[in-house]
Amino acid sequence: MGKPDAEGHGPADGLPGLPPEWGRVVVPDDASALAAEAARVRRELRRADALPGGHRGLGLPLLVLLVAVLTTLAGLLAVTWPRANRGTDRPTPTPSSPPAILTGQALPALDLVDAQDAPVPLRGLLPAMIILLDGCPCPDRVTEALAAAPADVSVVTVTGGRTGPAGPTTQRQAHALADPAGGLRSFLGQPARPGAATALLVDRAGLVTRVLPDLGTVESYRSDLSALAA
Repeated sequence: MGKPDAEGHGPADGLPGLPPEWGRVVVPDDASALAAEAARVRRELRRADALPGGHRGLGLPLLVLLVAVLTTLAGLLAVTWPRANRGTDRPTPTPSSPPAILTGQALPALDLVDAQDAPVPLRGLLPAMIILLDGCPCPDRVTEALAAAPADVSVVTVTGGRTGPAGPTTQRQAHALADPAGGLRSFLGQPARPGAATALLVDRAGLVTRVLPDLGTVESYRSDLSALAA
């Protein structure tokens, strides 16, 4: 505890506002140190009840002692409570954020790479259905998309490797590319999920018209493909 002040009213850095007749109030480090004081209060109360008129005579001293004990307990809690909490603080995990709504946003000007490791500007292939295959190769889904796409709508399959895979070459609008920097997945704002292929439909102006988090059957997006060709 700190040193008494100039008038001897107790420690300058202790509990303020206590009457000088209470003397110096020391806050112990361990609350169990107050057990003796609490036992003394109980004994004095029992003794006062046993003596005629004793309760009235001891009322003020006992009240002072009781207030001192309660004040000390309150000060001890105020000092130790934040300290105890600091040892158990843990960062609260935040729930995973839902994917950003990309509909109406512009596709970034990304350069992907083909099977010869040559850069291919993604915006140069629009309008397009872009299928991210880093979660699932899904060859059947890709074949369905190619069969349903109008002639002037590109079907771009994208993997996360450093070199573009050899893709289907039987159709002019089919493009198999790689995204080694992960720019497209970052723009999408959600990680790859095993067994799921994600698709973006982008119009001629470079705006995303629809996001398919899990590419389903062609009937679920056939009308969107037709709208890209309009």
